[in-house]
Amino acid sequence: MEKNWQRMRHDEFFAQRLLLREQVIKAIRKFFDQQQFLEVETPLLVKAPGSEPYLEVFRTELKDEHDHSQPAYLLTSPEYSMKKLLTAGLDKIYQICKSFRNQESFGQNHNPEFTILEWYRASADYQDIMLDLAQLILFIHEELKKYYSTKTDDFAQSMLARLGDKQLEYLGKNYNLQLPYQRLTVAEVFAKYLNIQEEELLNRDALYQVAKKLNYQLASDASWDDLFYQLFLNEIEPQLAQLDHPVIICDYPLSQAALAKRKTSNPQFAERFELYLAGLELGNAFSELTDHQEQEQRIKSELSLRKELNKIAYELDQDFIKALEVGMPESGGIAVGVDRIIMLFAGVSDINDILFFPASELFA
Repeated sequence: MEKNWQRMRHDEFFAQRLLLREQVIKAIRKFFDQQQFLEVETPLLVKAPGSEPYLEVFRTELKDEHDHSQPAYLLTSPEYSMKKLLTAGLDKIYQICKSFRNQESFGQNHNPEFTILEWYRASADYQDIMLDLAQLILFIHEELKKYYSTKTDDFAQSMLARLGDKQLEYLGKNYNLQLPYQRLTVAEVFAKYLNIQEEELLNRDALYQVAKKLNYQLASDASWDDLFYQLFLNEIEPQLAQLDHPVIICDYPLSQAALAKRKTSNPQFAERFELYLAGLELGNAFSELTDHQEQEQRIKSELSLRKELNKIAYELDQDFIKALEVGMPESGGIAVGVDRIIMLFAGVSDINDILFFPASELFA
């Protein structure tokens, strides 16, 4: 199989798609610089990575000069460290870095090593972040239009043909990027696409019966989380992929938002949202939970679930809990998949086509 670095030598369009990454990242930095955010760097090798029970980590060993060792991990997200910086008084911060998730597929929407963008702002909530994200995507669109309008090669002309007036052509379909973006709650999409009402959504047995009617092969003791993911990923996400515009799915059940603030109007749900466009989940955001006691309890529950699922076990990040105890300001934050944004603007359906060295080639 010919590798990406080899293909660049004789396929100009392919090379230009890879180089599109530079223009997207430049646009991201320009957007946040104009908004007077500070760009920060935090460690990639940590003692306690994120607690998500359904993600697997890369584990290694850290040794000192005396050969004393302790476990260390590549992080799945820089979230904990960035929140510590919020506590330290940096109230508008962003970061573009690598993150790592093991047991991921090689290709389509996933690569075990990927580029993530995270930003946090104090005195904000998830609705402020919704607006940030919509403005960022449109800003990238406009910056790419300006850049390619200065070029005369065939790739530039193909890009300009796809970058319309606040519209993006992706895989033969036009998507309207104009603000505001449509917002639907999780309860609303379950009602709309599966006729599951809010009280049924939170009931494990009700979800089990719906899944059985849809002929899913289920264990009799399948958990509520398993059922939720089965229905959301297989029944709802394909419906969202049919929309010709971005859609924000918000207000997740509390168990699906361990780091997010509860909704005061309905404490069974949390102030979390995800953005979908053209079938791609682009970002995951919260109104950040600042109560250190509640956060510690939620993380401990997730770490216990990791053990039940036979995931790699590690300890709680006590420094993170201490930061919340010291006093993290009310804030909103988000993690965005940079590679997926590049996929959209490059017009490709496989993440391997916008990576210089995809894992499928490195570990072939």
